Amino acid sequence: MVGMHIDSCQAAGERFFRLYSKHCVRPDVDTLFNLLNSIHSLNDKLNGATGKNFFDNSEFVALKALRNLFHHEIELINEIRLIPVNKLPAITTDLLFLCLVPSRLVVSSFEKIEKKRRVREENVIRNTLKWYNTVVNINPCIFNFAVHTYQKLMQLGLELRGAEYLDFQSSYEFEEENGYSHFVTGDIGCHAGSVEKLLEVAFASVI
Repeated sequence: MVGMHIDSCQAAGERFFRLYSKHCVRPDVDTLFNLLNSIHSLNDKLNGATGKNFFDNSEFVALKALRNLFHHEIELINEIRLIPVNKLPAITTDLLFLCLVPSRLVVSSFEKIEKKRRVREENVIRNTLKWYNTVVNINPCIFNFAVHTYQKLMQLGLELRGAEYLDFQSSYEFEEENGYSHFVTGDIGCHAGSVEKLLEVAFASVI
């Protein structure tokens, strides 16, 4: 039975990295929704196989809240905007895409959190995501959670074989060998004017 749980967990891990790779290369709202669901599933499978989970991880708390909102009100995911950075030449940042969510949706996700955990998790989410007035960029959170996922699965000795996982592993090892950080800040720089205003305009202009 334990072996079956481990196999299921490894399959869930490979699915997560497969969807994460798609999100990085050619993101859309369907891939994002599936990715958020895969995070939820991986946490369940990990807990069943090893007794470990991601509940102490800030990025997981934030992404779980969004996943639960979209799970109950799936039409809201269509309000997300995925914007290539090269379409916004006035900004600099450390990821190729912005994943912008209306801040009111993130705030409404707090209502899906159990009351006994709401205050603590709301504070975690506010401090983890990148807020810009009316929009929130969640892509740095997704990227950093993928790193935490890789590290936890590696520490637990789980052997994943998917091509996307192995690609991630190669990138991680390259960073390790060259002293690069595995994580991103997600900070956005703007050559002129306000980052907040630029992102609001970018969000509104994408159909």
